[in-house]
Amino acid sequence: MPSSKSERRQRAIGGVVGVALLGLAMVYHFFPSILHVQQGNDQLQVSNSFPGQPPPLGFEQRPQASDTQLDAGPPLALAPSAVVAARMKPAATSSTAVARAASVAAVKTTPAQTALFNRAERALSKGNLTGDANSALSLYTQVLKNHPDSVRAQAGLKRVHERLVAEIQQDLAAGDADAARVSLGALRQLPDTAEDDKRLQRSLETLQQVRPLLTQAAVLEAKGSDLTPKDNNALAYYRKVLGIDPGNNVAQKGIQRIQRNLLDKALGAVAQDDFSGADDALAKAADVDPDSNALQDIRGRIEGIRRERSVTLLQQASTALDGGDLALASKLRDQALAISPDVPGISKFDQRLHNAKVYANYHPGQQFTDSYVDISGNGPDMVVIPTGSFMMGSPDSSAGHLANESPLHQVDINKGLAVARTEITVAQFREFVRDSGYIPDSVRLHGARIYDGRRGTIRDDPDATWKDNYAGRPSSGDDPVVNVSWNDAVAYAQWLSKHTGKNYRLLSEAEYEYVMRGGTTTPYWWGSGTPRRAVENLAGSRDRSSLQRSWTNAFKDYRDGYWGDAPVGHFVANPFGLYDIDGNVSEWVQDCWHENYTRAPRDGSAWVNPGCSLRMIRGASWASSPPQARSAFRLSADPDTRSGRVGFRVARDL
Repeated sequence: MPSSKSERRQRAIGGVVGVALLGLAMVYHFFPSILHVQQGNDQLQVSNSFPGQPPPLGFEQRPQASDTQLDAGPPLALAPSAVVAARMKPAATSSTAVARAASVAAVKTTPAQTALFNRAERALSKGNLTGDANSALSLYTQVLKNHPDSVRAQAGLKRVHERLVAEIQQDLAAGDADAARVSLGALRQLPDTAEDDKRLQRSLETLQQVRPLLTQAAVLEAKGSDLTPKDNNALAYYRKVLGIDPGNNVAQKGIQRIQRNLLDKALGAVAQDDFSGADDALAKAADVDPDSNALQDIRGRIEGIRRERSVTLLQQASTALDGGDLALASKLRDQALAISPDVPGISKFDQRLHNAKVYANYHPGQQFTDSYVDISGNGPDMVVIPTGSFMMGSPDSSAGHLANESPLHQVDINKGLAVARTEITVAQFREFVRDSGYIPDSVRLHGARIYDGRRGTIRDDPDATWKDNYAGRPSSGDDPVVNVSWNDAVAYAQWLSKHTGKNYRLLSEAEYEYVMRGGTTTPYWWGSGTPRRAVENLAGSRDRSSLQRSWTNAFKDYRDGYWGDAPVGHFVANPFGLYDIDGNVSEWVQDCWHENYTRAPRDGSAWVNPGCSLRMIRGASWASSPPQARSAFRLSADPDTRSGRVGFRVARDL
């Protein structure tokens, strides 16, 4: 054991050390600058992160100061009242915080007062704000009776105030008028609440006014009467509420719910390919709230589905069209268009469908040749003619007009048509005669009318046949076949139909004038007078025969280099791609002769009467005068006529 002397020495040293530490603590507390310590606001603050934990003795708990307002957390209508109250507090300035901290440091609290503070904090943290002796209001008030200047008690009452206001606002937002009324009565027990009392009372009165409307809206909504009957549906009542209380949360959510139901219906309809039903539901949803984000989102989603579905249908239509099923292709196309009016590729598909219907999958201007199906060889080169309308005949006032060219009338060519690019050649007609054994009229009836170069006239030649040219001399294979009758031309077309499996025929008179004009309205397809270049084999004033004969009625200053017929396709094509359509040789067509166009067909079909004795010839020849080369000029002849100025070409129905 230590001696009494050592014990006294240790006690003396301990006492000195204790006095030194106490002195240092006093210096630190009252003169911190001596030790270079900056005593700031945060050294005096007591965290309130744990609401149930009491602060250290001798310090009043107060809200923590911040340079910015709290802005985190859920919307006020959904957050706990403590969060709402915290978000409503204005930020304390650093100078106010320092002053308040100094005040707090200067106040001395007793153990009894500290106990009251602790009980008040616990009551506040548990939400026991008012109503009994153990409420936060009662306990803070009890402190203030004995210590009216207690900053901590005043701050506590402010927190009670803020919490009550937040609770009332929550009750009002939720439509609970009774709870709001009780809390408002408690708020009035606090000092300095007149402004909040007035504001919240007005809100309570508004709630009491709209609550019956909200109740009725909820009843109608539960019955499914969201939009009907008119003026007595849930939506109408919710809108009445918003007319009285624009910020009413219950009404806003009710309207959102009604629109959500409509948007769900729209999505359900789309899932069943009922795009009409989807459009109806979207239209009703837009009437509910045209600016809602939910509407824009669902509308965009449905538009994407609509577009994707329409593209798929159009692809299926294209496949059907490729397979030749025009009926199915048209049906699928219509379905795609009904779903999305601006489906990508619709214009291109419509053109294909039109071509398939009208032009048998060809397109205007396209050239093709049909192969024979039972023998070797091919038919003549054909060109697809565009459909359209034109004025047939000539006006009474036009130069060269004849009575049989009246009345001027519109003809519509709406059916697909292909026409031989050139007149039928000697080689092509020979193929027909050899294969079929057909005896042409020039052979059967002995001869044709040909040009006599010595006399400069047309005469009968009993020896001339289809093998000979305009002058009765042997033709080349690429010369147009002449000295053929209307009967010969029809027989050739029937032979082509047999061996190609397609419908070949002579052109109608209306079709011939349509294709000869090539979309023009002038007297000739090249214009109104003498061509500026050699466009057709015509009678020109500068043309000369082998005996130096010239034409007495010809195109002035025109020369094409031929006296008589020329090889087919030697000159330029007209706007529809046809060669020699108004020159070289005139051509047989289907129609019977009629003195004028009264009661003539308007659809481009041939005008034929049973047993007619005269058939029509159209187009100019190598010997035609300018008036005879007009697109409107008409000529007739007996069906068995054979002439060195007349040949033919064929047409094919598409």
